[in-house]
Amino acid sequence: MPSSKAEDYLKAIYQLREGEEPVATSTIAERLDVTAPTVTATMKRLEGHGLVDREEYKGVRLTEDGELVALETIRHHRLLELFLAEHLNYDWAEVHEEADRLEHHISERLETELAASLGDPSADPHGAPIPTEDLEPTEADDEPLTEYAAGETLVVAQVADSDPEVLSYLADAGITPDTRLTVREVAPFGMLTVAPEGEDETVSLPAEIAAEVRVRADDERSTDELAAD
Repeated sequence: MPSSKAEDYLKAIYQLREGEEPVATSTIAERLDVTAPTVTATMKRLEGHGLVDREEYKGVRLTEDGELVALETIRHHRLLELFLAEHLNYDWAEVHEEADRLEHHISERLETELAASLGDPSADPHGAPIPTEDLEPTEADDEPLTEYAAGETLVVAQVADSDPEVLSYLADAGITPDTRLTVREVAPFGMLTVAPEGEDETVSLPAEIAAEVRVRADDERSTDELAAD
């Protein structure tokens, strides 16, 4: 069984990968706040266990076994986040760090009971998809808010969960999963102004925060507009 440290690395690689490209050592080091030599040494050990494939000077890819470990760790994490938020009165800005500590230590039985008690959920409190019990990845069809132009109406799909201050800021602004919002302005210096549905005021988001908000097309609005035509 992989160690907690190995699971952290495999989860990070899974979340950082883009297509079939290898994930660079420096990128992993930045995500996990460790040095590049530490990552290199760890990758050699994981390669020896058949969990990653290394490509010299380019980075690493998960093997099939490595991907399964990553998906199980992510499933544990997101189920725990949802349980903490729904049953133990944790704020959504608090659950990430707690789940990080617990995700490595729950049994398969506890995972099954958590999922059942939550109604076999498909997403965590931040909107991130939860891998299935069979460890099938569930890819979300969404894009960063920064990819959209003024005038577009969207639905918040998920927000990054790693920064409690950002989560608190977004919650105070009324920007949570399933919130409908309209982009009012995209300033040339990187500020986006949006109008969340049901809120009295618009919200200005720095680009680095807007990039943490992933959105999808507003299908309801699109259907209404087609009917009107």
